[in-house]
Amino acid sequence: MELNDLAAFVSVARAGGFRDAARSGGVSASSLSIAVRRLESKLGLRLLNRTTRSVAPTEAGLRLIEKLTPLFGEMEAALDVLNGFRDTPTGTLKLNVPSSTARIVLPNVIASFLKQYPDIRVEVVVEDGFVDVLSIGCDAGIRYDERLEQDMIAIPIGPRVQRFATAAGPAYLDAHGRPEHPRELLSHACLRAQFAGGATPTWYFERDGEVLQLNPSGPLIVRPGAAIDLAVSCAAAGVGVIHLFEDMLRAQLDSGALEPILEPWWQRFSGPFLYYPGGRHMPAPLRAFVDFVKAANAGGSRD
Repeated sequence: MELNDLAAFVSVARAGGFRDAARSGGVSASSLSIAVRRLESKLGLRLLNRTTRSVAPTEAGLRLIEKLTPLFGEMEAALDVLNGFRDTPTGTLKLNVPSSTARIVLPNVIASFLKQYPDIRVEVVVEDGFVDVLSIGCDAGIRYDERLEQDMIAIPIGPRVQRFATAAGPAYLDAHGRPEHPRELLSHACLRAQFAGGATPTWYFERDGEVLQLNPSGPLIVRPGAAIDLAVSCAAAGVGVIHLFEDMLRAQLDSGALEPILEPWWQRFSGPFLYYPGGRHMPAPLRAFVDFVKAANAGGSRD
């Protein structure tokens, strides 16, 4: 059995398609397709269900992935031992992060890290839902405290205190009034986000120990990610009220394109954590990144 064929199958299954797997691995989609078909032919089993829109493993394929994942992990760990003989670590660090972290936390962190470790390549997978980072082939993830798994090691990364900000364009507030209490937002046009699973994040407000939860309605709903820019632009254009990470609105607040409202009610919360599995060999790129983040925390450069 060709090891490369097995690796091709796993990469396609994890990526959910031949093209995405090809882009990630720097190979052609046709070569991956040939490798998977050759493997299926040798095994006498279909491992992937293919449609014009998606590729997903069959039951046999899932069972094979379960067995291959730890084996490939051990092989990667064995090869990673060689990094100890290099002056600087090499390899790929794959991170799974929410869209907010990709915008707020990672730009400064990754830029500084790559300057310090030019032989490491970083792949960032943006996903707002919580996932098992190991099962999807990532080395580590970044999430907030309430979404961390108990068996993971977690270290702070990025700002330790953040806030949700509420704002609207001055023209909208001139026309519809400036709310003085969060409940007044129920009668305003509010621009909302919605996760892929259909859940709409609740708007939280807090003042002097009182916590309010609101689910106002409005003319626009967007998915987190790039579409958040659309919501911010619409808020600045006077369409309605937006409630988002303060750091994601900072440029518009500073320029006056957005006007802050209900600021005494802006809820504070602890910043994100880098999390990764314990009790296993830590690849050199991940070890370098963990040490880099710990050093930055000790120096207070991102508090």
